[in-house]
Amino acid sequence: MACRLEHGEEALPGDLGLISALYQKLSQFPSVIYASVGLGFAACCSAKCLSLYTEWCQPDLGRRQQLQFSRQYVLHRDDGKAVVSVTPVGMPAEIRDQLLIQGSPTGRLKAVLTHHLEMGQKQEVLEVWSNCGRVRTVNLTALDKHGRVYTDGQFGCLAWSSSETRILYVAEKRRPKLQQLFPQDSSPQDREKPGEARKVEQFVYHDNWGEALGDKSIPVLCILDVETSEVSLPESIPGHISPGQPLWSPDDKSLVFVGWWHEPFRLGLSACSNRRSALFLLDLSGGSCELLSSDHQAVSAPRLSPDGTCLLYLEGPVFGPHRQCLKLQMLNWQTKLTSTVVDMVRIATGDFCGIYSEALPRLCWAADSRRVLLSTPQKSRKELLIVDTRLGSVKLITAGTPEGSWTLLGIQQDLLVVSCSSPNCPPALKVGVLPPAGSKLELQWISVEETSVLPDVEWLILTVHPPVPEEGIPYTGQAFEALLLRPQGNKQGEKAFPLIVSPHGGPNAVFDACWRPTMACLCQLGFAVLMVNYRGSLGFGQASIDSLISHVGQQDVEDTQLAVELALQMEILDPNRIALLGGSHGGFICCHLIGQYPEMYKACAVRSPVINMATLLGTSDIPDWRYAVLGLPYCYERTPTEEDLTAMLLRSPVIHAAKVQTPLLLCVGAKDRRVSPYQALEYYRVLKARGIPVRLLWYPEGNHALSGVETEADVFINCVQWIVQHLSFEAATGRQPLAEKAEF
Repeated sequence: MACRLEHGEEALPGDLGLISALYQKLSQFPSVIYASVGLGFAACCSAKCLSLYTEWCQPDLGRRQQLQFSRQYVLHRDDGKAVVSVTPVGMPAEIRDQLLIQGSPTGRLKAVLTHHLEMGQKQEVLEVWSNCGRVRTVNLTALDKHGRVYTDGQFGCLAWSSSETRILYVAEKRRPKLQQLFPQDSSPQDREKPGEARKVEQFVYHDNWGEALGDKSIPVLCILDVETSEVSLPESIPGHISPGQPLWSPDDKSLVFVGWWHEPFRLGLSACSNRRSALFLLDLSGGSCELLSSDHQAVSAPRLSPDGTCLLYLEGPVFGPHRQCLKLQMLNWQTKLTSTVVDMVRIATGDFCGIYSEALPRLCWAADSRRVLLSTPQKSRKELLIVDTRLGSVKLITAGTPEGSWTLLGIQQDLLVVSCSSPNCPPALKVGVLPPAGSKLELQWISVEETSVLPDVEWLILTVHPPVPEEGIPYTGQAFEALLLRPQGNKQGEKAFPLIVSPHGGPNAVFDACWRPTMACLCQLGFAVLMVNYRGSLGFGQASIDSLISHVGQQDVEDTQLAVELALQMEILDPNRIALLGGSHGGFICCHLIGQYPEMYKACAVRSPVINMATLLGTSDIPDWRYAVLGLPYCYERTPTEEDLTAMLLRSPVIHAAKVQTPLLLCVGAKDRRVSPYQALEYYRVLKARGIPVRLLWYPEGNHALSGVETEADVFINCVQWIVQHLSFEAATGRQPLAEKAEF
């Protein structure tokens, strides 16, 4: 097996320099992360134009950080408002120290949250810009009204009032400053002053929202008055909820926000759309806080229509699978009555397979305040959908396109801005004008930034049909899918490709057919890659998600094995050179497979794997998951019984450790709040004691995702070398780690 590089150059795949060069080459393609349509203007010959501002990011491996930059364009339109051409304006410009950005409703102003370094301390500064330059600068840190501003997608945002005079955002509640318990420069009388806060509070535990949100504990809503530079914190928000995702009411006199219940304690919120929450309306003048939605569901993503008559949001059940098929709900602003626009899809029998979390961008409404645009998984593709809120109809407008994944960045003035990609094609930026409702005109796409398909990588979707379930067994029996990437041009009689099998994490997640530079890199190294969307994945209807309940560690493992066996039957693959690669729940499945099929898999590399569900119970930010996947009810005060712990242990990979023969690489982050790194350490010690080839990489600053430019590169290159070494039986080139880590 040899690395595939440019100009026909070949080398052993264990060659560190060539693997690194290929990884760097495929990681350099930027992704668009923000787009905003500006004001229209007349150009020469009375042509009508729009400005398009975009922001992009790409890994800068040299500086070991994410590079962020802006690009601007002029969109030329004809009399029918269709975009006929695009002109780039100037050169891309690097963006430094920017945390959040949001244009005002008219596009005349832009709010930017940045951080400045003053006297060695980071200061959060909110700036307001117009076409004339920066018109307002407010040092939020110096005002000391609150703690750090939230910049995450779960709670945080910048929201302009319709009058464009106020900006709404979310920050951590300010805590009292602690005084020294025994001040050195004070008299005994000073130390005994009544009411003085002492440092005895320093070590009090403050609950937070778990993995990726460890610095989020008590969010507060904040309002900046652009004209006076004053910041106010609205009161009257119930003490048992944490507010986030706020927006202004149509009259600017009230705030709408999502409130998450945080009593008796907080459960991990990242990648969990099943936490109890509701919509609230906070009256800024009277101080009342009104409940707008059901208070026993989980809601997210409130989006107000352009005419201010309707409020759209997503809703699903509390507890159970962490991500599920959701309802699209609509609140009539005048009557405050709620109706279901699109219901949860239980069994996906047609083209439409349901709506899933993170489907609604901030700008999703058409100008007619009737239609809504969104992007969401539909089986193994991510499609763009139009929902007619009056009819409740759903239309897929990207089905059948060569691109496997479409992401809506936003719609403004009926101009859609989208990013699209495929497993063999990096992200491209396109725009299109939405035809009027009822029109027979098709939506036409114009490329803003094009990318080319990798000529030596192919992909396809395999459909896997599990055995018909026995009567009384609550398996759905419905088909699932797997994405197969392979080097192009293999013909009958040529040497079969080695195969890397990768089930996704979650377990309620999905591999959609988008660009992943790591998977493309593996393919260009000469591997075929099988990404398995076992039953329980998003995009296949709620019945598929529910089918995994009570069958985790069985159905997901068997589904992955079925997908492998189907791929071996359909493709020219080497059955003697199969490796496993997975993270989190995907690592859980991989570790099950090497224990249950010890002769089949010759190498395995996993990230942040679940190894022993019983011992993980008290160390994770999502203890409810352990009960939910076993079909057991969960409540906050529940403690595990002997039967619970036995069931968890029997479904865990560690129970099969005595049968493992496969060389195993484990990669973990010491700051992982979701899956304790000591899960991997437990497995490492068991296998090492049995003489199994095993290696553990421990990243001191790593989180559950082992994210970050430097860490991601180090993890991937180590995994590639491990797999190459044990599939080809050739010694991989020795290397020094890119990131600081301990090796066991």
